[in-house]
Amino acid sequence: MSPFNPADPEFGGRVRTSFAQQAMMTTLGATLERVAPGEVDIRLPFRADLTQQHGFLHAGAMTTVVDSACGYAALTLMPVGAAVLTVEFKVNLLAPGKGESIMARGRVLKAGRTLMTCVGDVFAIAGGEEKHVLTMLATMMTVQGRPGLAD
Repeated sequence: MSPFNPADPEFGGRVRTSFAQQAMMTTLGATLERVAPGEVDIRLPFRADLTQQHGFLHAGAMTTVVDSACGYAALTLMPVGAAVLTVEFKVNLLAPGKGESIMARGRVLKAGRTLMTCVGDVFAIAGGEEKHVLTMLATMMTVQGRPGLAD
């Protein structure tokens, strides 16, 4: 059970609509797997065209997906009409990204009116087993009244 109460009862539909409009997630082939108050999971299938020189999933691809997971986790708690922007993040790469897919899990740690602190973790999935490969600490900002940013 989530410790958060979303300000927008339609947060799930709002996140799904926004995700469907995000060209970067479409380009990468990422899919929205789970949406709950303060929590979002995004899956990225392993693709050879997203690897680095050693055949591992590129850190940039994994970071992009977990940034979106954190941002959408924050959006689930924002009021109607608000949009989300990343203010900053720090990433630790724990192990190479290899397997059939990765799962990026974004979670809100602290929800403020303007800023939200989030944690994101990426797990490489191979043979049904998960391996923790990346962790992110991120700050997301609530943006009100900006045309083109709010839903």
